[in-house]
This record gives sequence, structure tokens and C-alpha cells, in this order.
Amino acid sequence: MLFGAHVSSSGGIHTAIDRAEGFGCDAVQVFTQSPRAWRPTNHKPESFERFKERRAETGIGAVICHALYLVNLASPDDELYRKSVDSLRNTIEVACGVEADAVVFHIGSHLGAGFDAGIERVCGAMRELLELCGDRTWFLMENSAGAGGTIGRSLDELATLFDRLDAHPRLGICLDSCHLFVSGVDVSKREELDRLVDEVDTGMGLERLRALHVNDSAAPLGSNRDRHANIGEGLIGEELGVFVSHPRLQGLPALLEVPGKDGHGPDADEVRKLKELHARWA
Repeated sequence: MLFGAHVSSSGGIHTAIDRAEGFGCDAVQVFTQSPRAWRPTNHKPESFERFKERRAETGIGAVICHALYLVNLASPDDELYRKSVDSLRNTIEVACGVEADAVVFHIGSHLGAGFDAGIERVCGAMRELLELCGDRTWFLMENSAGAGGTIGRSLDELATLFDRLDAHPRLGICLDSCHLFVSGVDVSKREELDRLVDEVDTGMGLERLRALHVNDSAAPLGSNRDRHANIGEGLIGEELGVFVSHPRLQGLPALLEVPGKDGHGPDADEVRKLKELHARWA
């Protein structure tokens, strides 16, 4: 596996590679702007070049850009919908600029408008956005944890979008262990994980699974509450090793999105714990 973490890009997007190297990462995930504000960051061209140079120097094997948490492609509100599309457009442009391997995003919620109406909105936006992705940069739907009108909590919903978008050649998925767990998929049980992997393969093709988010859960199985916990400190615990060691998931970027010791995100210690967990179960 390519072990990595979501890291800060404070001081310029190229600094994410420096932090990833310091953490002992093989892969890195980064926001291309503040995750809680619509205004995009005005990156300097030299920062893109430095990013690519440092990636080559460090041998970082995978780079993922994560979209804003504010994005909602299923929203019936026209202003929020347009902001979401514009924000994702900017994220994809930056991702292509640094030659990232993928952009990961949460689909959003139909906010009571209904699943069918939400799907129409999502597909309209995604067709437009997929055309911006270069040959290298994929667009990855992440499974969600939320309740209510959230779209993408199940593989069936992701497969519906995949089919409606005619299996676009750059469309893939990212699976989050915590989101699966709180959506009722017990990733600590090998037989249940086997069924999930088979479902991915049957519904979309396992080659469409391009990244993993490896997070323990602070919320119970099936709770639909998105609460990440540090490796070994949540309700999945040691059995998170079942997820990271599954034979058909090897070779993928395995990225941490955990709170860390001080609530400021993953660090070298969390990356070390992930590697050791994998080694114990592999």
C-alpha cells in the first residue's frame, strides 16, 4: 500500500510534500484551498512547479486533492449548486496543475427534494466537471456517512451515478472505513468486507476503486454519524487491520484523516501506527 495522510498546505501547496515527507508518507492528500470557505486560493505558478519537483524528489507515489466540505452537487438551491460546481471546477484545475492523481469529493444531500431530483442535479454537474479532468487526474466519489437526504451512503447509490454517467473513463470511487462502518458495513469482519469488495467489482469494476481513507470511528456501527478517531482509539480498533490488509485492496493509496494527538490532523506517529497495523495483519 501507499501509506499517507491528509496534510496542511499552509505556506503554499508545495509545502504539503515537505510535510508528507516528514511524516514518512508514500502518498498525500491536500485541500487546494480553505475547506470551509468558498473563496479559492490564488496559487502561484511557481508553487505548482515546486510541488511537482518535490514530489519527484521524495518519490511520493500518489497525490489526492480533496474538495471543499461545503460542496453539495445535489442541492435544490441554485446558488449553492452553482457555488459547488464552481468550487469543484477550481479544485480540478489546481489538481491538474500539480498533476494530482485524483480529486475526491462528497456528493451532497438533496435536502428533501427527493433522491431522483438530487441525482439529476448531481449528474448534470458531474458531466461538466468530468470533462475538465485530464488523462492523469480522476474524479472520485467518496461514500458518505450522513443521514437524511445524503446521497452516496451506499455502493448502490454510487453505482447508480456511475451508470448514469456512462462509466466515464476517469470516474472512480474512494472508500472511507469510518463512513462504511457508521453506514452499517462492519469493516472489521472479513466476510462482510469480502461482500463489499465483490459488490464494488460487480457494480463498477474494482479498477475504479482508486483510494482508501483509513479512519477509525468514534461513532457506533450504523449510527450515520461522521466521527473519525485515531488509529486504534475508536470503536473499530485493532480490527481496522481487516480493512487495510484485505488482499484485493493492496496497492492503493491508504490515507489518514484522523484528528491526531492535538486535533490538528495526522502526524508522523499516526502514519507509523497505520503502517504497523498493516504489518500485523498483512
